[in-house]
Amino acid sequence: MSILEVKKLNYYYQDGDRRRFILRETSVSFEQGKFYTILGQSGSGKTTFLSLISALDEPKEGLVLFNGTDLKKIGYENYRRNDIGIIFQSYNLVPYLTAVENVLVPMAITENELPEDQKNVAYNLLDYIGLNKEKADRLVNKLSGGEQQRVAIARALATNVDIILADEPTGNLDEKMEQEIVDIFKNLAHDHNKCVIVVTHSNEIAAQSDQTFYLKKGALTVNE
Repeated sequence: MSILEVKKLNYYYQDGDRRRFILRETSVSFEQGKFYTILGQSGSGKTTFLSLISALDEPKEGLVLFNGTDLKKIGYENYRRNDIGIIFQSYNLVPYLTAVENVLVPMAITENELPEDQKNVAYNLLDYIGLNKEKADRLVNKLSGGEQQRVAIARALATNVDIILADEPTGNLDEKMEQEIVDIFKNLAHDHNKCVIVVTHSNEIAAQSDQTFYLKKGALTVNE
């Protein structure tokens, strides 16, 4: 069964009497335990699609379903707080907090059941994605770009969600660091049964995913 599904999704801008479609009649489903990539040229609507499945924006028409339930029924804020983790290209970390404090932020607001010792969980998550305790205790603006992206991944995992969404997560990283981040995504999908969906411009990343979709002229199709 699909954990995330979109049905006949439409998104457009109204330009006078005309509608300029970004997504048109898009239907697709995603399963746990798989690493997906979405390719497309700049302006093709990749980030718009990610915004819709992460409930940061609302479709004009159609449905986004989590475990078969419409996001409107779940509540967009509830869905973001409890069911998904989002990784942004620009990291979106709180600069005056340490790495471990950034990871603790979503843990403080989720309704998901978490261990009592949340700080220890945060340290363990950071260690899992390659940041030791010394770096975990640094302000995030004292960390490298690759290290900040790792903090963003740990933050996305902090509330024990099943879906990880990422928007161009390696766009600011060198080739070596990019591969290390991709390896983390593959591990999360295959060893921890997460549904990982990554929007990217990189064919190299797409080649390593379990399934690639290509977004062109408002349509999301399987990339053969």
